[in-house]
Amino acid sequence: MPFDGPTPGTPADLQPDADPEQVARTILLRRLSAAPRSRAQLHDDLRARGVPEDVCQRVLDRFADVGLIDDATFARMWVESRQRSRGTARPVLRQELRRKGIDGEIAEAALEEIDADDERARAVELVRVKARSLHRLEPPARVRRLVGMLQRRGYSGSVAFSVVREVLEDLPEDLIGPVE
Repeated sequence: MPFDGPTPGTPADLQPDADPEQVARTILLRRLSAAPRSRAQLHDDLRARGVPEDVCQRVLDRFADVGLIDDATFARMWVESRQRSRGTARPVLRQELRRKGIDGEIAEAALEEIDADDERARAVELVRVKARSLHRLEPPARVRRLVGMLQRRGYSGSVAFSVVREVLEDLPEDLIGPVE
């Protein structure tokens, strides 16, 4: 059955047509209260809800002016969170930021805050945790799985192999078996 509007006599039926700017502000406030978002994501949300382009730009500009939308801050928070929680490396983070509509220069500035030593230390930590659960596998399979895990998170093959070899050599043999 097609939607023909609010049911006659309900409070919604008594409301005048909504102001597009007020609708846009409400949408943005709800979206931003749920989680931080980039300007591009918010623009897409508004357009998906039928907000006219000129209204989108006006409201987004106003939110940016008062500091509620800041792609640079969003990018820094995203990078720090994903690197800390998932151990995601720079190449994957760069792709994620691009998909969220973050400008290349802003993304690179956020990615520069990741120290190479910290990134490697996070990779070592990930491998140490995962290696214990793979102790029953043959050494070549264990290495493949650990290297694959790091590569899916964006680490280069050389870094992944180096970290895996380092961690497996340092773990006690009774936890992981002999390293080949």
